[in-house]
Order: sequence, then structure tokens, then C-alpha cells
Amino acid sequence: MKIETVSLNDSKTSALDIYESASDEKLPGIVVIAGGSYNPIKERDSERVALTFATHAYQAFVVKYPVAENKSYADAKTAISASFDYITEHADELNVNVNKLGIIGFSAGGQLAAAYANEADSKAKFEILGYPVTKPTLDERMGVTTEDVVPMVSKNTPKTFIFGATQDELTPFTQHILPYVQALAENGVSFELHEFATGNHGMSLANKYTSIVNDDRADEHFSEWFPLALGWLNEIL
Repeated sequence: MKIETVSLNDSKTSALDIYESASDEKLPGIVVIAGGSYNPIKERDSERVALTFATHAYQAFVVKYPVAENKSYADAKTAISASFDYITEHADELNVNVNKLGIIGFSAGGQLAAAYANEADSKAKFEILGYPVTKPTLDERMGVTTEDVVPMVSKNTPKTFIFGATQDELTPFTQHILPYVQALAENGVSFELHEFATGNHGMSLANKYTSIVNDDRADEHFSEWFPLALGWLNEIL
């Protein structure tokens, strides 16, 4: 595997980590948007998620958007858009099939992923949202000004896989996932929803691989979201 980092638009606060698998054919691609309330991006839902997808024959990418003292929702959105532009422009050398290129976002990263997926010129062919923020209810806590991504949903929104936990108190199902899913249904967008009875917010893959860098937070049942997502991807791509 070839791992490299490229800067985005000569930015000192945004970059794209590339996890390129050797391949004789172009592979599906997935762009990972970590959560973390705009604090320094954590390994649990960035690098480790990308590497896990890579083991399943995906070209994986992680967007390093502005956080901490540089945090900005608008700049983060710009970084994601620039990342997709870079990937599609270099698709041949990256061995990625742009017709099978999508996005996955966790928590605050889920809000960013949904915002990008719903843009008119989005290059994402699918979106996966993990316990996403969908409304600006956490802006004060995160120290950024975001937006409600629910009204952005349209008939052009890509196919969506969304998951969370009923015990999640940070992004409760009724406040964040349910309104987004209702918008998907109302607009005739194909989606798959899993709301697990176990687990919580910030679980990432919820297995040993991520729990060792996530305060031993693992949950065997909640971790089923990943194989379910792979199965869904196999059906839609």
C-alpha cells in the first residue's frame, strides 16, 4: 500500500491522506470525514476506518479539515470539495473508479459529509452517515457555525446508509437521524437505516481495532454496522 498526504489548495490547515492499494483494476473509493467536535482529528474514525475499508478492496482517503484553533465549518466544506476534485482529477493514477466513489462521515463529520453529498455538483455516488449531526444544535458546544442539512435533501441525494445508537444522547435519534431519514423518504431517495439498541456516540468501528485508541469502547452488536454497510455497498455499486 502507498500512503501519502497532499495539501489542498496550498492550505496549511487542510490536507488529504491517501491510502492507495495496488490494483490491476480501478477500485471503488471512499472518502472518510472524521468527527470529534472540531478538535484534533482522532485515529479512531479516520486512519483506522480508511485502513479497514482498504482491506476490503477500496481506495480510501481521509480529509484533514481545519480543526482546533483553525476550525471552520465553511473551510471544512471547502476541504471536502477540494478532496473530491483532487481524487477525480487523479483517478487514473489513484486507480479509483469515480462512478463508485462515495463519502462516510461520523458525528460532526457526518454533517459535513451530508452537506457535501447534497451539493448540486457533488461527486459522491453514495453516503454513509454514522451517528451524524444533521442540525446546528451543537454549534455552541463545537464552537462553529454550521447549518441544517435536512432541507438540503432532494431527489438527487445519493443513496444513503445511516446508523446510530438509541442510547446516543449527544445526537439523539429523534433530533438528528429521524429528520434526515424522513427527508430521504419524502424525496424518494434509497436508504438503509440501522439504529442499534447497544453502543453509543463516537464508537467508530466499535471493535478491538478502534477501541484500543478509543478508551476501550467496543460493542460487538453495534460493530455490525460495518459488515452491513459493506453488504449494502455490494448491492448498490
